[in-house]
Amino acid sequence: MKVGIDSIAYFIPKIHLPIETLAIERNIDPMKLIKGLGLQKMALLDTYQDVITMASNAAYNLLQDNPNILPQEIAKIYIGTESSLDNSKPIASYTLGLLESIYGKNTFKNCDAVDHTFACIGAVDAMQNAIDFIKANPTKKAIVIATDYAKYDLASTGEYTQGAGAIALLISTNPRILAFKGQTGVATESVFDFFKPYRSIEKQAITNNPNNETWHGIEETEISIHKDQPVFEGQYSNECYINRITEAYAHFKELNNRQEQKVYQNWKAVLMHLPYCYQGRRTFHEIVLQDNPELIDRAADDAKDQIKAFAKSEAYMELVNNKITPSEIASGEVGNIYTGSIFLGLLSTLSHFYDTKESLIDSTLGFIAYGSGSKSKVFEAEVQSTWQEGMPKVSIFKTLKQSIAIDFNTYIALHKKEQKTPVQPANNEFVIDYIESSIPHLIGARYYKFVK
Repeated sequence: MKVGIDSIAYFIPKIHLPIETLAIERNIDPMKLIKGLGLQKMALLDTYQDVITMASNAAYNLLQDNPNILPQEIAKIYIGTESSLDNSKPIASYTLGLLESIYGKNTFKNCDAVDHTFACIGAVDAMQNAIDFIKANPTKKAIVIATDYAKYDLASTGEYTQGAGAIALLISTNPRILAFKGQTGVATESVFDFFKPYRSIEKQAITNNPNNETWHGIEETEISIHKDQPVFEGQYSNECYINRITEAYAHFKELNNRQEQKVYQNWKAVLMHLPYCYQGRRTFHEIVLQDNPELIDRAADDAKDQIKAFAKSEAYMELVNNKITPSEIASGEVGNIYTGSIFLGLLSTLSHFYDTKESLIDSTLGFIAYGSGSKSKVFEAEVQSTWQEGMPKVSIFKTLKQSIAIDFNTYIALHKKEQKTPVQPANNEFVIDYIESSIPHLIGARYYKFVK
């Protein structure tokens, strides 16, 4: 029995900041970001959008693309995110409710809904849990959504890797796009390469009152602060990325009794987590060298120079162009969307081959997922003969061409939540209506509406 991705949909915000604009304002040579990292644009949320609207819009687009699917057939809505807006109520429950506002009250009454969190690999975890469920319940279907907003401090080293978007997957038996096969290689280690901790500040520092009086309902002497922006150390995070993906790749080969094979050579395309567009090509050489240890002498004093030389070699760049470049096309136009980045790469790859009309049928795709904290998973899937039938009705490349550029001052104001843009929501789009601020038992409740 085949189980996998039957259909794929997406939602990308309509505004972006050109990377060249950011580079000039930050006194960075634009070519270092454009040619060096593959960056072109950063998709940005407007003030009426958040990860809940993106998830709901992606799910709505998925169902609209598949009108033959009844809501009652959806047994699971699993969401992968590291941008949750509530420590208790999951994004999945919001999404379920918003879909019911379109399809009718209680239409998803018997649907399970839950979020999965493990940095950028959370949506892969969600997908694999959904796949396991469908294998046990082959008449059911599941929706998996990756939704995230990558936001970094202004003028930080991560600022130019920001992005926003959501990818929705329909998981079923006899899938039209991809059928997953074999066992998944896993490598996990608890580290602090990138995380979003709760921090605290003394209440007195805010109120200037030495007495611990209740302030906006806070009785404690400390006030907890949560920022969208992460705490991270770029070089260390890159080391963790490389260590986990090479360990997971080795584990994948071991589990599937393929230790003697150069497995990557059998992959038509490679899908990797792309925190920035060229991260995959800048690290995949470690996988290649792991399978071809004779290419360098790791015991030599110049081992690092040998590795760098190989990563720039004609043979390696040919491999990159054939197996990785298709996944980078959309990434460079959107930026980092955390849990959705690997699936944005999948959509980009499929869309590329759809446009070029190069055959993908029966070819194998390799997935190398990563989430900080840290964990990697390596697995593969077979492209089905009907894969084009499950593609979005509107190409992501067409949508990205219609994105609206904003200027630097507008970007700063959005980042600081000081203003919204003049860009209005599109028709048939979920947006934020309001956040309750007065009713005591509903303080902070988020309400949404559907723009027709």
